[in-house]
Amino acid sequence: MTEAAKFLEARTFAVAGASSQKHKYGYKVFKALIDGGFDAYAINPNVPVIDGQQSYASIHKLPVKIEALSVVTPPAATRLIVADAINAGIRIIWMQPGAEDESAIHAAKAAGITVIADGSCLLVSLALK
Repeated sequence: MTEAAKFLEARTFAVAGASSQKHKYGYKVFKALIDGGFDAYAINPNVPVIDGQQSYASIHKLPVKIEALSVVTPPAATRLIVADAINAGIRIIWMQPGAEDESAIHAAKAAGITVIADGSCLLVSLALK
């Protein structure tokens, strides 16, 4: 089973860097998960609602335990989000193209988290599902 397939087998998802701006990938990834019937939550401390769904300021503010995290943030923010993900017990992280950060990747892997950070995009995997 591919790492992408493992990611999509999770029961709960969050998108760090979800956006209310429809042209941004943070919006597209979040919307694709919701439209695909996935139990997905938006993380963005600056936007309270995204496409009618409540947005949360951080992983620790989410109402449920998340298994899989898609990261659509600048690398500096990715480092902080991954530290939160480690503490929250998230089991798989997909860093979307442009969100990758080597120190965050190493920290997550050292914590036993599966990391997808190879330039592949969750949107492509969802389209192929």
